[in-house]
Amino acid sequence: MELDQFDYALPEELIAQEPPADRAGGRMMVVYRAEGRWEDRTFRDFPSFLRAGDCLVLNDSRVFPARLFGHRAGIHALPIGKNNPKRNEYLSGEVEVFLLRPVSGDGRDWDALVRPGRKMPVGERIHFAAGLEAEITGRGEFGERTIRFHTEADLFGEFEKIGHVPLPPYIKRGDEARDRERYQTVFAREKGSVAAPTAGLHFTPEILEQCRAAGAEVAYVTLHVGLGTFQPLHAEQVEQGKLHSERYCITEENAARMRAARRLVVVGTTSVRTVESALRSGELRDSNGETDIFIYPGFAFRGTGAMLTNFHLPKTSLLLLVGAFAGCELALAAYRHAVEARYRFYSYGDCMLIV
Repeated sequence: MELDQFDYALPEELIAQEPPADRAGGRMMVVYRAEGRWEDRTFRDFPSFLRAGDCLVLNDSRVFPARLFGHRAGIHALPIGKNNPKRNEYLSGEVEVFLLRPVSGDGRDWDALVRPGRKMPVGERIHFAAGLEAEITGRGEFGERTIRFHTEADLFGEFEKIGHVPLPPYIKRGDEARDRERYQTVFAREKGSVAAPTAGLHFTPEILEQCRAAGAEVAYVTLHVGLGTFQPLHAEQVEQGKLHSERYCITEENAARMRAARRLVVVGTTSVRTVESALRSGELRDSNGETDIFIYPGFAFRGTGAMLTNFHLPKTSLLLLVGAFAGCELALAAYRHAVEARYRFYSYGDCMLIV
């Protein structure tokens, strides 16, 4: 299967740059798989599509300020002379570090994307604000670096002080104070994501109560969004694609709610990947692990009965997952309609419910 099949044209002005004034005020396209059709609704209609026996599955991972800016620590040899006979350390060259995930038991070692990466060899140190320092200790197969922070302080606390909200690159502005709240779901609890599970951004406490009032249970899974979710695909053939692994967790309490459900209404591609990853090893149960599951057309879904998702970038694993669940032709036709109907796309945009 050719990856180019999952391309589409999107006017730049349809890419949402700001969060909506009202979290739940966005539009929602409802796609009916069996009937091969769609209709235009609003997200406030979402609870009306739930009924007794449903279980709403939400990813409760919490975004942390994963973008750090620092400077390279280098050695500058001044001209030899009376006043400067020694080599002097200096700060030079801004460095951007995009943290992905911790990779050691003490939480000091992290996989990260580093720019300018090619100029940053193993052993080079980076100085950040407030005296925080890190050293590049390794290189990964997806272009990431492993870095180690040299501090005994609480790192997440340090990130909160000096870090920036990791807005996606298609949002053409710097992060602002309001993004710390708006680029976060209202049910976020488990800190660890470097991108928001964006389908969940539409929910408010009131909408969640309406879902429960409709008879649905609510269950939470945790998948910390990292490189596996947002990394672009490079292979021309879909079947050759490979995703970076991401950490996930399901508690027994939440697994029991899902096992008892008549239908799982899964919110977001990250929740779908968590549910389907767990089911590959048996029934839904208490589990902790990592997944690099790549869902593309032809995948046999074992648990997902309906899915809420935002609109995704062309030629990405996220769009392939939508095509796998809705059917390729229907999904791409629905996307063309979304462009014609001027839906708002991507993280701060509108959503699609596939039933």
